[in-house]
Amino acid sequence: MDSSSSSSSFDRFSRRAAVIARHLRDPALPAAASTAAAIEAAPCLRYTPPELSEGPPAFEPRELRRLLDGHGVAERDWLFRAMEESPLFCPRRRGGSGEGRVFVAPDYNQTKEQQREMTMRRIGHLKSRGVFEGWLTAAAGDDEAEMRKLAFLECLGIYDHSLAIKIGVHFFLWGGAIQFFGTKRHHDKWLKDTEDYVVKGCFAMTELGHGSNVRGIETIATYDKSSGEFVINTPCESAQKYWIGGAANHATHTVIFAQLHMDGINQGVHAFIAQIRDVDGNICPNVRIADCGHKTGLNGVDNGRIWFDNIRVPRENLLNSVADVLPDGQYVSSIKDPDQRFAAFLAPLTFGRVNIAVNTVYMSKIGLAIAVRYALTRQAFAITPNGPELLLLDYPSHQRRLVPLLAKACAMSFAANYLKKMYLKRTPESNKAIHIYSSALKAVLTWQNMSTLQECREACGGQGLKTENRIGILKSEYDVQSTFEGDNNVLMQQVSKALLGEYVAAQKRKIPLRGLGLEHINEPCPDIPENLTSSILRSFKFQTDIFCLRERDLLKRYADEVSQYQAKGESKERATLLSYPLAEDLARAFTERTILQTILEAEMALTAGPLKDVLGLMRSMYSLICMEEGASFLRYGYLSIGNAAAVRKEVMALCSKIRPHALAIVSSFGIPDAFLSPIAFDWIDANTWSSPNNELQWSAAAQLYESNGINLFACTK
Repeated sequence: MDSSSSSSSFDRFSRRAAVIARHLRDPALPAAASTAAAIEAAPCLRYTPPELSEGPPAFEPRELRRLLDGHGVAERDWLFRAMEESPLFCPRRRGGSGEGRVFVAPDYNQTKEQQREMTMRRIGHLKSRGVFEGWLTAAAGDDEAEMRKLAFLECLGIYDHSLAIKIGVHFFLWGGAIQFFGTKRHHDKWLKDTEDYVVKGCFAMTELGHGSNVRGIETIATYDKSSGEFVINTPCESAQKYWIGGAANHATHTVIFAQLHMDGINQGVHAFIAQIRDVDGNICPNVRIADCGHKTGLNGVDNGRIWFDNIRVPRENLLNSVADVLPDGQYVSSIKDPDQRFAAFLAPLTFGRVNIAVNTVYMSKIGLAIAVRYALTRQAFAITPNGPELLLLDYPSHQRRLVPLLAKACAMSFAANYLKKMYLKRTPESNKAIHIYSSALKAVLTWQNMSTLQECREACGGQGLKTENRIGILKSEYDVQSTFEGDNNVLMQQVSKALLGEYVAAQKRKIPLRGLGLEHINEPCPDIPENLTSSILRSFKFQTDIFCLRERDLLKRYADEVSQYQAKGESKERATLLSYPLAEDLARAFTERTILQTILEAEMALTAGPLKDVLGLMRSMYSLICMEEGASFLRYGYLSIGNAAAVRKEVMALCSKIRPHALAIVSSFGIPDAFLSPIAFDWIDANTWSSPNNELQWSAAAQLYESNGINLFACTK
């Protein structure tokens, strides 16, 4: 080896040794200090609450919460406190110094049988506190009672998805079916008993062979004139009722959806009330019930499968608001067209999608509140040799991960509130619009929730995997939302088909488009500037123009492509199926333009001040992140490559502008501390050996208690 090579190796070794020495040496010590002194341990990390390190908010978080919640702030806080105060909601104290903090969350380590039983015990407690009073018996048109009910349901979902779903099936599916499909005789007999849980209802629509395609269900109902009864039968295995919430353990009654055959003619899908268990919980004759088994989430809900072996139900148990069968077997309906009758029959079920869209935004808020608070206290690496470690949220890359999601959560809150108000003010004429909006928002908001929770989970590192930190378990609990109450992909195609129908009808009749926010298509095509400066990118006019431009262009492209397929001999149905890529882009464009309009309206309603300024930043972030993430803006030329780069740069600029407001924004989400998780607060203290929730200590304690005959199943840890 020559001397130059040897010298080079020695130099590299010396440089590396020096780097290691600098890492080990206390910066306050002189370079000549002893080795023993130089490698003494650095002071331990200390937790500093973000409320101290971040300084006072620029706006009042309570005011933003009022806008985001939309209604019922006092009622929500009352129910949150009621859950925190009860041992049934599993309060757990975390932290080894002082008194620590108390968090409430279900015990997901329980078996599915235990989780189901705890769900019912919690429902019993909530009933005793008067939570469900008036949910089914309030006077018609009592909007205040309706809004209070929706606020309560949202709070229950924040605690536990299983609890909210179990209650939702009982009140809104079983109870809602009686309310909307039934008439006075059904209301008088069933609604009060349902509200008081004298009967426990479920909703037998979905079958093994048919989920989204309700019209194709195979369960059959025939009318026996001699006895005045309907005979309901499961003719084949694919007709078994499947995923029926409440059926496996607790439900005493169900609404059965079946094809009504009258004198050899299929009159389509109808609904019937049937008893499936007696007062002692025994399964009724001619009914078979099986458990759907353990699931990746929602194990507090007893989903079951049901077979009907020629079960008989009285004629009066047909829910007859749309159609009826007279004692002599005559079938009567005020709606003669079968398609219109089917549409009228299913219209009230849109509430399920409304509720999912609203509830899913709160799950995003939980994930973001935890991830942002953690990022405001967790440090990692230093950018100078002897400098302090940086907070996670001070890294531009971490801001890019979380800040756009804050904007989306806020924007989608306004859209969810818009949907709620539309539903509460519904009329027969508005049912079609409600179906379109609820389908679109349910799909986009649930998809976004899963993306948000995944990003929040990763942003919390290994801590995001712990069940007690909520984010990971919320992913499992809420994944189902993309497929129940309608598969998201199917719903989005329904949205596009509806928009196409409106467009084609207006073209044929040569009239302007009206409704669904499509009036902008009647106006001249907006002009997008060639060079997009920062001020243009942040202007609501540009944002509205480019969202409208995308929507109107995609609607025309979709109509043209469907027409071209039809010109080649394809049926209209086949043509729309073949055009599904454009259909997906169109439905997304419609939904994102709707969301933008709702946050813009909220912003415009505010007087000048810090809150309006911050909401303007959030609106701009929502708009620009949709442009950056949406391939259609580049694919169809609404943005040039250069302007797309400008959008990306502006997103980063907005991240740094919104960063100082991050704590105030998540504080405005209105999630009580107890419903967040340990890493949202003093995560060091929560993980000390003396913390009462040390898993090994808890396991040992559980075994000790159980050996003495004490069941910790009551969740009084």
